[in-house]
Parts: sequence; structure tokens; C-alpha cells
Amino acid sequence: VQLVESGGGSVQAGGSLRLSCAASGGTYSSMCMGWFRQAPGKEREGVAYIDKAGATDYTYRVQGRFIISKDPAKNTLYLHMNDLKLEDTAMYFCAADFYAFNLGNFYNYWGQGTQVTVS
Repeated sequence: VQLVESGGGSVQAGGSLRLSCAASGGTYSSMCMGWFRQAPGKEREGVAYIDKAGATDYTYRVQGRFIISKDPAKNTLYLHMNDLKLEDTAMYFCAADFYAFNLGNFYNYWGQGTQVTVS
């Protein structure tokens, strides 16, 4: 399974971005997927999760501001980020697995990351 993120960039506080994660080489519809982020000097943390049926979960840090979604026809995962804050600055990674790890850091498949900078 290969995952490629895109959509990161620089944005002012209060702005919005949409991250994308294109998946290939696997049975996308049978996988659980998540978004993670890692800021300099901090541990990687789970941000949002979506399971095979479309149920979602979020860290309280982004609840109400971020929305995770997927488009099975395009094999693509999205993270819609609204009302961005300085503390959202991080490298964002998408992850996938056949098992439901929710926001846990146990996924077997990871993308290379896309940088989000909020100023």
C-alpha cells in the first residue's frame, strides 16, 4: 500500500486547508485510515480517524474544526481543516491499516507527510 499526501502549505490563523492522501496498491475499501501530525520536538499524535464503514473519531484538539472524509471512487482520504490555529503547525501524515487502530500510532502503512504552517 502506497500513500501520498498533498495539500499542505502556509496559512494564516483562522484560515482553512484541505489535505489529500492518495492510496494505491491495496484494497482501499477494506482499510481503516487516519491522519496524524508531528510538530518539532513533539511526539506524533493522532488527529482524525475513519473506519471502513465511515465512522469517525477526532482528538479533542481538533474536534469541531477538522473533518476527515474519504472518496472510495478516487481512493483518496481527505482532512478538511478549518479555523486553523498556531498549534496546528506540524507535519501531517496519513496512515492506513486493515485493523482498527483509531488514533493509536500502530498503523503499518504511512505516507511521507505534508507540512502545514499556521502563522
